[in-house]
Amino acid sequence: MTILESRHWHWPDEVACAATAARLAALPLATEFIELNGPLGAGKTTFVRHLLHALGVHGHVKSPTYALMEPYDVERDGAPLALWHFDFYRFDDPNEWEDAGFRDIFASPGVKLVEWPDKAGDLLPVPDLRITIEPGDGERRTVRADALSAAGVGLLKGVDASPVGAAPEVAGAHTGVADADAVVPPRTGVETA
Repeated sequence: MTILESRHWHWPDEVACAATAARLAALPLATEFIELNGPLGAGKTTFVRHLLHALGVHGHVKSPTYALMEPYDVERDGAPLALWHFDFYRFDDPNEWEDAGFRDIFASPGVKLVEWPDKAGDLLPVPDLRITIEPGDGERRTVRADALSAAGVGLLKGVDASPVGAAPEVAGAHTGVADADAVVPPRTGVETA
């Protein structure tokens, strides 16, 4: 997969995670596919919970570890928006994705948020955005966001420009905000994952 643009974010705590989720939720979303990668306990579900709440989901957002998928419906700008939260951690075989009938969901409108996408093998479509969360000391997280489509590039640029929460820090510039998000310039060559 070709990475079109990347960003590096540093979350000193869960508040920073929630701020990034709020900036993403402030964008016009419709059919985007966002992968979430990282080891157990990295904060993938925490990020999704903050994102879903920022998108208008009320109440408890449970992890779909056992159910594999949790659907949500919200209204954005007077129109319905389907949200699908998947967790493929328990897959023993990538074909379980196909057997579960998820191909139809991925072909339908709505935002797809997928934890443990590697467990579905090559059956998933190319994501618009791949977010990789690496835990550090305490609540600290290092995050890399890779755009793998034009829609993903739009998401990264939208997060950069979003007025919600603290503005990202451009690499090489100092805004005086400790641990602010850093922007990585677009890649010039082909990068595969």
